[in-house]
Amino acid sequence: MLDVASGKQARIPWREIAAFEEKTHPETNDAYLVLLFENGSQLALVDPGGVAFAPSTENSGPVPGLPPVVCLKDFLTLKGRVDHHLYDHPDEPPPRECLDMMMICIATLDGARAVGFDVGDLEGQLEKSLNEIEKRTG
Repeated sequence: MLDVASGKQARIPWREIAAFEEKTHPETNDAYLVLLFENGSQLALVDPGGVAFAPSTENSGPVPGLPPVVCLKDFLTLKGRVDHHLYDHPDEPPPRECLDMMMICIATLDGARAVGFDVGDLEGQLEKSLNEIEKRTG
């Protein structure tokens, strides 16, 4: 499967699919497909070309404001906001919300890895931003 926003690919373990359901987003009325796996995990396939999944707090711990479903587009959006604060305002200390966004990014990448995406390059980019936050906040 291809996540269009990130260009990342992951294999779907077809033999492990227990069921699938078509659902309708309550706010947009857009249809999407949910794949339910034998191990209890789920993937949502949304148009156009998005893949949604549960975040994982294995490395981040509890994260206030973490949505129950995320996607790699969410990661790219939040990472862009963090980098805006860091690199477009280099003389200002990063706001507290940067750390909150970083924790959501970590949980998102862990969730993506859990469903089969190779996110090593994105983790490297996130590490650079985290190092910059640590350097600037002392």
